[in-house]
Amino acid sequence: MKIRTRYAPSPTGRMHVGNLRTALYAYLIARHGGGDFILRIEDTDRERYVEEAEEIIYRTMEEAGLHWDEGPDKDGGVGPYIQSKRQEAGIYMDYAKKLIDKGEAYYCFCDKHRLEGLKRTVAGKEISVYDKHCLSLSPEEVQANLDAGKPFVIRQNNPTEGTTTFSDVIYGDITVDNAELDDMILIKSDGYPTYNFANVVDDHLMGITHVVRGNEYLSSSPKYNRLYEAFGWEVPVYVHCPLITNEEHQKLSKRSGHSSFEDLREQGYLAETIVNFVALLGWSPEDNREIMSLSELVESFDYTHINKAPAVFDMTKLSWMNGEYIRAMDAEAFYRMAEPYLKEVISGNLDLRRIAGMVQSRIETVFDIRGHIDFFEAVPEYDITLYQHKKMKTTPESSLTLLKEILPVLEAFEDYTNDALYELLKNYASEHGYKNGQVLWPIRTALSGKPMTPGGATELLEILGKEESLSRIRAAIGKLEKELGD
Repeated sequence: MKIRTRYAPSPTGRMHVGNLRTALYAYLIARHGGGDFILRIEDTDRERYVEEAEEIIYRTMEEAGLHWDEGPDKDGGVGPYIQSKRQEAGIYMDYAKKLIDKGEAYYCFCDKHRLEGLKRTVAGKEISVYDKHCLSLSPEEVQANLDAGKPFVIRQNNPTEGTTTFSDVIYGDITVDNAELDDMILIKSDGYPTYNFANVVDDHLMGITHVVRGNEYLSSSPKYNRLYEAFGWEVPVYVHCPLITNEEHQKLSKRSGHSSFEDLREQGYLAETIVNFVALLGWSPEDNREIMSLSELVESFDYTHINKAPAVFDMTKLSWMNGEYIRAMDAEAFYRMAEPYLKEVISGNLDLRRIAGMVQSRIETVFDIRGHIDFFEAVPEYDITLYQHKKMKTTPESSLTLLKEILPVLEAFEDYTNDALYELLKNYASEHGYKNGQVLWPIRTALSGKPMTPGGATELLEILGKEESLSRIRAAIGKLEKELGD
């Protein structure tokens, strides 16, 4: 049997990383098994529907590289692939009525007042369990209510005795008492299907063989199974994924600021990194690799190895992984990505490609670029203790002496290229009894005012050019003289 998986998001906002993981795992199962991956938009919850969210779904899927075989724009013969359009075609009401005819569902005409009276508090929580009141209505009473236009819902008729067992790839066999199964609503009073009912009907009609979703749906699965059995349909393979938590082991919420794909993209993380990272939230390959392309994930993914334990969303690891992806980028591709951030900071006519090459190996997100290159625009305020370096045996006093000595040498020198400057300063150090670092460290500090820079002293001299470099060294001499009292 050909594998068919689906991702069925509701357009209610940005795509949470948990939903992205669901989409990714469904995609990987299909691709690894040579099957089909379907995109279906579940927009029947009109109260939570956000118009622009549908576009967010398409854009996120495209950026993540999760290309679908069938969907709203790719008819595979089992459409429509948008639930509201399936609703217009009367699909859900037709199937609900089939269940009524089988005695597996029934019309419920209870008003809000009566339903409120069924609520009770259990273990501090308010719950409502329907008492099957309308199941006892005769066919004549039901028809009279329908003819009178009385509002109704259609409920699933679940047994109250015995047990229901379902099997999940990750959690194994799970058995629940049927007494715990409420008669859930299948068709709401507005005529729209509930999420649970539409899911089962659509999955069957679209030939879905593997259903991937979060483990918060485990408690609903017995009701799904009851529907499959009531229709006489084959139950799909269930793959319930573990909870995703933050570093404090609490459920990852929107308030975290990094719970969605778009949040992370806006914070400078690459789409490829996010996909790689999310794939490892609850699963790992047998060889424990951590850096994997989408094609490598397809090749290695085995859904039977998904863990039960909650997966921790570790921002430190995500940042590390993003840095690895940045360092592996082609230089030209990195420059195209970095250029807007370079130009945001640097207004002068400097070699931006050279600067990009210097920072590529030092950053974890593109936003880190600013802090690494701001000194190219202007030397920040800094403390002269920066000239202190134990290993180099430099002090502010020795640095002042060195800068005064080297200034006329650099003034007289014309070839401001990295190699020529390095030879000049290396020879100067050798001839005057200095170690190389005792010459280069004060110059680099004078040019940057930073404890760390992307590149050494001679690279900075070349990029800044002779005039700007000398101006900064003179300013550094003045600063040291003033603060040291010389």
